[in-house]
Amino acid sequence: MQITVHLSGFTPRRLAPAEQEELLTYRLGITNVVARATARADELSAEEFREGGRILTAKVELLRPQWLAVVGVTAYRTAFGEKKAQIGPQERTIGSTRIWALPNPSGLNAHWTADSMAQEYARLREAAESPAD
Repeated sequence: MQITVHLSGFTPRRLAPAEQEELLTYRLGITNVVARATARADELSAEEFREGGRILTAKVELLRPQWLAVVGVTAYRTAFGEKKAQIGPQERTIGSTRIWALPNPSGLNAHWTADSMAQEYARLREAAESPAD
Protein backbone atom coordinates (compact mmCIF):
# COMPACT_ATOMS: atom_id res chain seq x y z
CA MET A 1 0.00 0.00 0.00
CA GLN A 2 2.85 2.43 0.82
CA ILE A 3 4.13 2.31 -2.78
CA THR A 4 0.64 3.00 -4.16
CA VAL A 5 0.11 5.95 -1.81
CA HIS A 6 3.51 7.35 -2.83
CA LEU A 7 3.11 6.75 -6.59
CA SER A 8 -0.28 8.49 -6.47
CA GLY A 9 1.32 11.67 -5.11
CA PHE A 10 -0.17 11.58 -1.61
CA THR A 11 3.32 11.37 -0.04
CA PRO A 12 6.64 12.74 -1.33
CA ARG A 13 8.39 9.44 -0.58
CA ARG A 14 7.55 5.84 0.16
CA LEU A 15 6.89 5.48 3.86
CA ALA A 16 7.85 2.42 5.87
CA PRO A 17 5.01 0.65 7.71
CA ALA A 18 6.42 1.93 11.02
CA GLU A 19 5.94 5.50 9.73
CA GLN A 20 2.15 5.23 9.41
CA GLU A 21 1.63 8.03 11.94
CA GLU A 22 3.39 10.36 9.48
CA LEU A 23 0.39 10.02 7.16
CA LEU A 24 -1.47 12.45 9.42
CA THR A 25 1.02 15.19 8.48
CA TYR A 26 -0.20 14.75 4.89
CA ARG A 27 -3.83 14.99 6.12
CA LEU A 28 -4.36 11.26 5.54
CA GLY A 29 -5.89 8.85 7.96
CA ILE A 30 -5.95 5.18 7.09
CA THR A 31 -7.98 2.56 8.90
CA ASN A 32 -9.48 -0.81 8.16
CA VAL A 33 -13.19 -1.48 7.78
CA VAL A 34 -12.70 -4.47 10.08
CA ALA A 35 -10.13 -4.27 12.88
CA ARG A 36 -9.32 -8.02 12.88
CA ALA A 37 -6.16 -9.03 11.04
CA THR A 38 -6.54 -11.75 8.41
CA ALA A 39 -4.47 -13.09 5.57
CA ARG A 40 -7.38 -12.67 3.14
CA ALA A 41 -10.53 -10.58 3.10
CA ASP A 42 -12.66 -13.68 2.46
CA GLU A 43 -11.83 -14.77 6.03
CA LEU A 44 -14.13 -12.01 7.29
CA SER A 45 -17.89 -12.47 7.55
CA ALA A 46 -20.47 -10.15 6.03
CA GLU A 47 -21.60 -9.25 9.56
CA GLU A 48 -18.03 -8.24 10.49
CA PHE A 49 -17.95 -5.93 7.44
CA ARG A 50 -21.38 -4.47 8.28
CA GLU A 51 -20.34 -3.86 11.91
CA GLY A 52 -17.10 -2.31 10.66
CA GLY A 53 -19.16 -0.04 8.40
CA ARG A 54 -21.26 1.09 11.38
CA ILE A 55 -18.13 1.82 13.44
CA LEU A 56 -16.49 3.65 10.54
CA THR A 57 -19.65 5.70 9.96
CA ALA A 58 -19.58 6.81 13.62
CA LYS A 59 -15.91 7.85 13.27
CA VAL A 60 -16.66 9.82 10.11
CA GLU A 61 -19.62 11.54 11.77
CA LEU A 62 -17.33 12.57 14.64
CA LEU A 63 -14.24 13.59 12.63
CA ARG A 64 -16.03 14.86 9.48
CA PRO A 65 -13.28 14.40 6.90
CA GLN A 66 -13.82 15.71 3.38
CA TRP A 67 -13.34 12.19 1.92
CA LEU A 68 -13.56 8.63 3.18
CA ALA A 69 -11.65 6.20 0.99
CA VAL A 70 -12.53 2.55 1.41
CA VAL A 71 -9.89 0.15 0.14
CA GLY A 72 -11.58 -2.73 -1.61
CA VAL A 73 -14.84 -2.38 -3.48
CA THR A 74 -16.08 -5.69 -2.06
CA ALA A 75 -15.44 -4.43 1.47
CA TYR A 76 -17.31 -1.22 0.63
CA ARG A 77 -20.25 -3.08 -0.96
CA THR A 78 -20.64 -5.34 2.06
CA ALA A 79 -19.98 -2.78 4.81
CA PHE A 80 -22.36 -0.18 3.38
CA GLY A 81 -24.92 -2.36 1.57
CA GLU A 82 -24.10 -0.91 -1.85
CA LYS A 83 -24.22 -4.09 -3.97
CA LYS A 84 -23.56 -2.38 -7.31
CA ALA A 85 -20.77 -0.02 -6.22
CA GLN A 86 -17.77 0.31 -8.51
CA ILE A 87 -14.27 1.66 -7.98
CA GLY A 88 -14.32 5.45 -7.78
CA PRO A 89 -16.47 8.14 -6.17
CA GLN A 90 -19.75 6.97 -4.67
CA GLU A 91 -23.15 8.66 -4.61
CA ARG A 92 -23.54 7.87 -0.89
CA THR A 93 -22.20 10.36 1.62
CA ILE A 94 -21.90 10.31 5.38
CA GLY A 95 -23.06 13.78 6.30
CA SER A 96 -20.94 16.01 4.07
CA THR A 97 -18.18 13.39 3.74
CA ARG A 98 -17.84 11.99 0.24
CA ILE A 99 -16.85 8.34 -0.25
CA TRP A 100 -14.43 6.81 -2.75
CA ALA A 101 -13.93 3.07 -3.24
CA LEU A 102 -10.33 2.22 -4.09
CA PRO A 103 -8.82 -0.99 -5.42
CA ASN A 104 -7.31 -3.28 -2.82
CA PRO A 105 -3.58 -4.00 -3.34
CA SER A 106 -4.20 -7.63 -2.35
CA GLY A 107 -2.65 -10.35 -4.49
CA LEU A 108 -6.21 -11.49 -5.22
CA ASN A 109 -6.56 -8.39 -7.41
CA ALA A 110 -3.76 -9.23 -9.82
CA HIS A 111 -5.46 -7.31 -12.63
CA TRP A 112 -4.61 -4.11 -10.74
CA THR A 113 -0.94 -3.22 -11.17
CA ALA A 114 0.91 -0.82 -8.88
CA ASP A 115 0.69 1.80 -11.65
CA SER A 116 -3.04 1.36 -12.32
CA MET A 117 -3.80 1.44 -8.59
CA ALA A 118 -1.67 4.57 -8.22
CA GLN A 119 -3.66 6.20 -11.04
CA GLU A 120 -6.93 5.48 -9.22
CA TYR A 121 -5.52 6.74 -5.91
CA ALA A 122 -4.30 9.86 -7.78
CA ARG A 123 -7.86 10.48 -9.01
CA LEU A 124 -8.93 10.60 -5.36
CA ARG A 125 -6.00 12.87 -4.47
CA GLU A 126 -6.98 15.27 -7.26
CA ALA A 127 -10.61 15.28 -6.08
CA ALA A 128 -9.49 15.90 -2.49
CA GLU A 129 -7.28 18.80 -3.59
CA SER A 130 -10.10 20.42 -5.59
CA PRO A 131 -12.17 23.10 -3.90
CA ALA A 132 -15.26 21.64 -2.22
CA ASP A 133 -18.45 22.03 -4.25
